Amino acid sequence: MATDERRGPEARRPEWPEALDVRALLEAGWRPTPFREFVIKVHSRCNLACDYCYMYEMADQGWRRQPRRMSRPIVDMVARRIAEHARANLLPKVDVVLHGGEPLLAGVEHLRYVATTLREAMPDVEVALSVQTNGVLLDPFFLDLFDELDICVGVSMDGDEEAHDLHRRRADGRGSYQAVRAGLAALTSPRYRRLFGGLLSTIDLRNDPVRTYEALLDFDPPAVDFLLPHGNWDAPPPGRPRDRSTPYGDWLIKVFDRWYGAEVRETRIRLFTSVLRLLLGLRVTHETVGLGPISVVVVETNGQIEQVDSLKSAFEGATGTPLHVSRDPFDSALMLPPIVARQIGPRALASACRECAVHRVCGGGHYVHRYRSGSGFLNPSVYCEDLYRLITHIHDVLSRDVRALQPGT
Repeated sequence: MATDERRGPEARRPEWPEALDVRALLEAGWRPTPFREFVIKVHSRCNLACDYCYMYEMADQGWRRQPRRMSRPIVDMVARRIAEHARANLLPKVDVVLHGGEPLLAGVEHLRYVATTLREAMPDVEVALSVQTNGVLLDPFFLDLFDELDICVGVSMDGDEEAHDLHRRRADGRGSYQAVRAGLAALTSPRYRRLFGGLLSTIDLRNDPVRTYEALLDFDPPAVDFLLPHGNWDAPPPGRPRDRSTPYGDWLIKVFDRWYGAEVRETRIRLFTSVLRLLLGLRVTHETVGLGPISVVVVETNGQIEQVDSLKSAFEGATGTPLHVSRDPFDSALMLPPIVARQIGPRALASACRECAVHRVCGGGHYVHRYRSGSGFLNPSVYCEDLYRLITHIHDVLSRDVRALQPGT
């Protein structure tokens, strides 16, 4: 991490997990989980100017130094490194997300090259390809490509037009809702419907939760992921005061009750299904909740191997590693303390979290939201109160329904 660059001389004191003793963990029996998801930054710029974007609007401005598009030689190296990692770790399948910026800015032919190069590099491995897009550029040219190459498409949308256009605007201030809606109309047409992976929606407390959810249901998504706005103890998220109130928990509970109470399951909401599974003692790997090992790695447009990109919301250089696909295997990244920290379960939790009754479900919350200068990521989530409120509510609802199934009730 570029600690000296971000806060001057006082930052020379290491922050957790920079000094994590990986050797001691290995000697105690811990072993890394191989990467199974590779986020490939095929383009580093965007055609929107969303004001909450962790990539362009928050602490790390490294995108300014990145090439706009990942070159073909870098693509070739990435494909070889993923194939190498899959072979070395006996992986039958890997997930590859074509990401940005806005990945569709790379163009149809470049995306074709990336997809075909990846698959040709590992013919004995299932390469599940997906693209995460803002939806503005979705048209028959891209959709025909995705249909041909079996590429799943996820789209970012924040609700109805008013809710969506609060943040997801073009550089000149115009909203993007109508363009995204048109892209979704094409994606959800009979010809391409099978490609639709779901919707990502970032929460804004000003938007009515039930109306937001039902606006997303208009597109009949197979899945919806509600995202908490990125923030931390140094830079709290909007509407998250430094007290024990639970504005985000209350917002999510209203969506949960509407979703859970429906006569027919309308879609899958990843956060809620993850909490339900964890409460039932099942295994879950999810960045927001649970203690499962995170097995995601990012490759920037210049070939640099990095940690998950949402860390850019914390501080300048937070995602950085010294590794590059031209010289380093992905296995080397598995030994880096910041990546190890996300694979060691409760050992990565603050003491207050380990003592909490719901810590095995909460998992300390999203790692990114734990940051505080001085102590690094060894803190509860800035959303701690909200997560506790949501999890205990879901627990109570689930317990009520389990009791109702018992004989004699």
